[in-house]
Amino acid sequence: MEQVHCVAGAGPVGRALALQLADSGHRVTLVTRSGSGPEHPGIDRVALDVASTEALMQAVPQAAAIYNCVNPPYHRWPQEWPPMATSFLSYAERTGAVLVTCSNLYGYGPKSAPLVETMPLDSAGTKGRIRADMWLQAKALNDAGRIRATEVRGSDYITPSDQSGMGDRVVPRILAGKGVQVLGSADQPHTWTSPKDVARLMAIIAQDSRAWGAAWHVPSNPARTQREAVNDLADAAGVAHVKVSTIPAVAVRALGLVNPLIRELKETDYQFRASFVLDDTAARTTFGMSPTPWSEMLAEQVAAYR
Repeated sequence: MEQVHCVAGAGPVGRALALQLADSGHRVTLVTRSGSGPEHPGIDRVALDVASTEALMQAVPQAAAIYNCVNPPYHRWPQEWPPMATSFLSYAERTGAVLVTCSNLYGYGPKSAPLVETMPLDSAGTKGRIRADMWLQAKALNDAGRIRATEVRGSDYITPSDQSGMGDRVVPRILAGKGVQVLGSADQPHTWTSPKDVARLMAIIAQDSRAWGAAWHVPSNPARTQREAVNDLADAAGVAHVKVSTIPAVAVRALGLVNPLIRELKETDYQFRASFVLDDTAARTTFGMSPTPWSEMLAEQVAAYR
């Protein structure tokens, strides 16, 4: 019987993962609330609410792995994440599918050294605690032998999106020769991750038992400051460098009064005020994976906006 891989979510990572798995010859069921996603002969798109284990079971009775690539709006995390996380755990236990979660670095909270997977998940922020608790619950069930679970953690994505720090608010302005404003400091080193690399690592660890029961940092290029990243994007586009300045904190607070998404950024603003660097040694050495070259990431980002 052909094994199915179930991908939940069709954002930058979910889309990339579904396509990578299908291109590798796997049968993929891509589940989203809207039934959207890329067209591919190996991908079946299904509309359902992943917070319902029964809906998942009906759509995908058996799967080799289920990949959690869902990302609800920041201000809805406390309401939406717990039932979805519970559903994924239940599905993994009932079907035996490996649970692979796409996560982030919020659970660590502010740290002064490069982030490694062995650091405690001691974030005091709401979003950080939600992400930390999701992993701790999955790991506990894994360690008890009830499920097989693993997760990947990447830094901020370079991708065409209004949520990317180098996306909608930046690239169009570079191409138009206009100045760019960034959050926090423009001159602190920051790790940037490719969603395609997140997807690649998820596909690898779903099928490698060495990965189960642990979290893994996505191989990423050497850290670049926001100013350097903006200049690199301009170079990739073949246009002149533009002025890079920071958004005044008072302006961010004012925007947060009327925009709940902006308001939620306060919890993680430390990531751009100080050095924020990811150590990806474990995944590189264990799985032999390297990141997409920086120049290739930049070229794809520029092309997406042209």
